[in-house]
Amino acid sequence: MNRARARVRWQRVPAPVVDIVLVAVAAVDVWPYLWDATCPGVALAGFGCAALVLRRRFPLAVFLVTLPIALTQEVAVATLVALFTLAERSRNRPLLAGCVALAAVVSIAPWPLAGFAEVGRAMTLIDFVYSLATSVAPVLFGQLLQAHRDLARRLAEIEEAREHERVLHAQAVLARERVQLAREMHDVVSHQVSLIAVQAGALQVATPDASTKEAARTIRSLSVTTLDELRTMVTLLRASGGRATELTPQPTLADLHRLVESSGTQAELSGALPPAVGTPAQRALYRTVQEALTNVRKHAPGATARVELWQDGDNVGVTVTNSPPTHPSLSLPGSQHGLVGLRERADILHGTLEASPTGEGGYRVRLRIPLSTD
Repeated sequence: MNRARARVRWQRVPAPVVDIVLVAVAAVDVWPYLWDATCPGVALAGFGCAALVLRRRFPLAVFLVTLPIALTQEVAVATLVALFTLAERSRNRPLLAGCVALAAVVSIAPWPLAGFAEVGRAMTLIDFVYSLATSVAPVLFGQLLQAHRDLARRLAEIEEAREHERVLHAQAVLARERVQLAREMHDVVSHQVSLIAVQAGALQVATPDASTKEAARTIRSLSVTTLDELRTMVTLLRASGGRATELTPQPTLADLHRLVESSGTQAELSGALPPAVGTPAQRALYRTVQEALTNVRKHAPGATARVELWQDGDNVGVTVTNSPPTHPSLSLPGSQHGLVGLRERADILHGTLEASPTGEGGYRVRLRIPLSTD
């Protein structure tokens, strides 16, 4: 608990403040060794200390700039800080090994270089081992911090995937309830309405009274219309697995902008459709975009998506295309029924649904529906 609080407090410190403190510490560290240095040596040391403010943007260049400071002393704070920053931000292990060796060699080199012959081989080897260990330490700490960040990001992705899995499970439960409701409506309501239509037809034929015959004809016509609408509703209930319930309004094209913005994916919506698009077609377009963006979020982490609404003669449609994923996808349970339900919905509306990978490594879902669906 205390470590977490300390970490939060440290993260709240502004980066410029940290840079100024590091520059000051490096300057204090190198100052005692510059009493008898020449003006170029003082300039190089000052430039190396000041370059630490750019260590986040140019870590390798800053490390090379701080190397002259390591010539004047065995342990140079500026060089170690630059090594730590480079190790924290780079994944090139050979480069880090080379920088460690270079820092160790520069640290044991006598200054001025003319006195190199006066140092014995055994002492030089001992100094090199100690300098190498000193240079390895900040690299190990930097790599450890990098691994900690990667692990924290991975844990966050796993937690997000689990939350999304819980949402998918809730949607699956709702879909099963919709299927059960559709079955009950078909078995009970449609049977009763069919009996009403049959009885009304019989009454229309048997009664001699004109007003009664007209009333029976009206009842039979309304019953047939109700059966047709009920059949369409039952089929949609069986194919739908969305979040909408019987107490909420069904989505339309006007809700697409909110869907794209809240999808959790970097998606872009373009195009427009004519106002003549019927309500069932609008729902089919909405559900197609919803399922496609859900699949992008689930199977292509980090990918971008493009949602295009279009009209081709007497047909309207939508195309959802996503780029290749930038992060490895997590193994999540899937019923594989999403696209099947969308194809069933498209067939009901006399349309087609196409889903296939793209040549760039992404995926494309394309729905085409006749404009005069209703």
